[in-house]
Amino acid sequence: MKITIWGTRGSLPAPSPENNLYGGNTSCVSVMQGDTLVVLDAGSGIRRLGQHFPPGITRVDILLTHLHLDHIMGLGFFMPLYNPKIRVNIWGPTGYKESLFTRLQRYLSPPLFPIRLQDLPSQPNVYEINESAFDIGPFHIKSAYICHPGPTIGFRMENGRSTLTYIPDHEPALGAAHFPNEPEWTSGYGLALGADLLIHDGQYTPEEYAPRVGWGHSTMEQALQFAEITAVKKVLFFHHDPAHTDEQIRQQLGRAVSNRQFSFEAAVAVEGEVIYLPE
Repeated sequence: MKITIWGTRGSLPAPSPENNLYGGNTSCVSVMQGDTLVVLDAGSGIRRLGQHFPPGITRVDILLTHLHLDHIMGLGFFMPLYNPKIRVNIWGPTGYKESLFTRLQRYLSPPLFPIRLQDLPSQPNVYEINESAFDIGPFHIKSAYICHPGPTIGFRMENGRSTLTYIPDHEPALGAAHFPNEPEWTSGYGLALGADLLIHDGQYTPEEYAPRVGWGHSTMEQALQFAEITAVKKVLFFHHDPAHTDEQIRQQLGRAVSNRQFSFEAAVAVEGEVIYLPE
């Protein structure tokens, strides 16, 4: 399982000399095994993935956690959507009133975008999911609603030997009255339990989080608590705040892990990073 990080930022792209290390593009992660390619979210990072699209791939599945703009803003710039020889499937959360296609169409249509979703050359297929389980190539995938404004889902991907959990926008401390002491009541617990790699929201410092309770995001300290109760092997902090420089993120990490011991590895997700899990 080859995992490539194409975008790590949250809320808004933030390219600048101060952000060169961790990157300025918004959420996008690709997972590849053999000739199967799955893309997690379509933030601005998906554009570079399209530029470096693996040769010989004729199908790509895009799994959207939710439809906030930072997670779909790169979709219209993903080059395989303009190649009719490539089958593109888009999966995303069921809405309360409108279909996933209708909601995506709001972005991929004038005046926000010059080309309509239904007019793209690849004619993408759009599938709605919720508390779902399905297979794509060698991957068995589970999705479940998590604590974040609007219909938002997280993903668990298994290939028989390894497990990746992707929860980029998540506020587990809000969903459980006694977080982290009641794991079974914690949002995302079943998705992350025992995962080899957890990619998880770590946007705020504790001071930033206090006035933003209910906005759907975590501190690195909360992400570490979530990783502890789910017994993961490694956590990558993700969805970096657009206002945080590389140096501020380094300080944020140092503060979160200071004088604490964990049974798992903790690190900050870096744009361009490649991680391999056993197949």
